[in-house]
Amino acid sequence: MFAVIKTGGKQYRVAANDQFEIERLAGEAGDSVSFTEVLMVGSTIGAPFVAGATVVGEIVEQTRGPKVISFKKRRRQNSKRTRGHRQDLTLIRIAEILTDGKQPTAKAKAEKPAGAAVAETTEAAPKKAAKAKAAAPEAATDEAAPAKKPRATKKKAEGGEA
Repeated sequence: MFAVIKTGGKQYRVAANDQFEIERLAGEAGDSVSFTEVLMVGSTIGAPFVAGATVVGEIVEQTRGPKVISFKKRRRQNSKRTRGHRQDLTLIRIAEILTDGKQPTAKAKAEKPAGAAVAETTEAAPKKAAKAKAAAPEAATDEAAPAKKPRATKKKAEGGEA
């Protein structure tokens, strides 16, 4: 089954497990997004939207489009302007298409076990402490060193040459 959704001022024909780029949406990778502006589901056409239809997707990543250069020149006027633009995009994977007001299925996300998070913090702590110790002796030597005096400059004679 396919659906036509509207987002970012554009219309997209989508089906389950499709991946495509759309205008930037708020959220991070792994977040779930639902599109309620469904224009068509299968052979059912909305007026303007299909009642009770929802398309659920997942944000894969936040990315940017290719750089577009806009160059304008007015001949013989010594006038030119160059501007570049990169559009912010969001890569979406469609999870499911729901009709008749159904709720999305709750998927168990594969998360890191609690022990893995503890291991990461214990590994990072000694590295940070080692960096702090390495930086501490340098700071101590800088403070112990006498401050440099500015060089004395010779004053020029008032009546002499410059």
